Amino acid sequence: MFLRARPPRTAPASTHAAVLQVTLPDGRIADVRRVDNTRVSGLKLVVTERGIRLTVPPRTSDRRALAFVQQHAGWIAGQLQHTFNDVQPLRIGQSASLPLRGADVPLHWKDGRFLRVELVDDAVVATVPANAKEAGVRKAVHDFYLSQARADVGRWLPTYLASLPRAPRSIAILPLTSLWGSLAANDRMRLDLALVLAPSAAFEYVLVHELCHLIEANHSAAFWAEVAQRFPDWKPQRDLLRAKGRPLKAALRAIRDPGVVPGA
Repeated sequence: MFLRARPPRTAPASTHAAVLQVTLPDGRIADVRRVDNTRVSGLKLVVTERGIRLTVPPRTSDRRALAFVQQHAGWIAGQLQHTFNDVQPLRIGQSASLPLRGADVPLHWKDGRFLRVELVDDAVVATVPANAKEAGVRKAVHDFYLSQARADVGRWLPTYLASLPRAPRSIAILPLTSLWGSLAANDRMRLDLALVLAPSAAFEYVLVHELCHLIEANHSAAFWAEVAQRFPDWKPQRDLLRAKGRPLKAALRAIRDPGVVPGA
């Protein structure tokens, strides 16, 4: 007897809207990205620096999804205000300041042959050629933040290495979503680039936090004792990041994509 294998079944294409629109209490219209997930049993709304996301079981109708979102319009408005209220999109040639190390630093624009963004005395100077494209200017600002973050880490790191069993294998600084930093099992560290927008003490605390995971790969009392020994003022910095985390991440994201700021 011969058995014939059945052809694999293909999942039917989704007929649901990828983006829903909610009317906020003040009359504004906000986009809500719908995400179907077979592992969830209910509807879940979140607001992050990336916008509004609704996670639902795949069979959820658009009608039910939209009704759920509209029911929580007031909550969404409050979360958007917390995340984006103080975030100003970068306007090429117009913005007069940039957030850096917990302050709004003056930003000066000038013409020149070569595109560069640099810190001069107490101001940021952006030199922009006449033929520069907007995407290139935004990337230059992003790279400026990266150079500043690397300089901070390079200045702080030697202070702590002598008390550690080993140095991290590498340190990558890049935009992260839900984390401020991480240390992998292979001792590769990641730090959120948005930390360079926060007060320097908060950034240094996160670096110390991840370095202490080279000693204790957990969050036990022993781990926090290691953190406190090296950075006694760690609690206020953790509280600051918890309170201001989303606005900081949103501010960095708005540098590359001003469209993430509602009404921008």
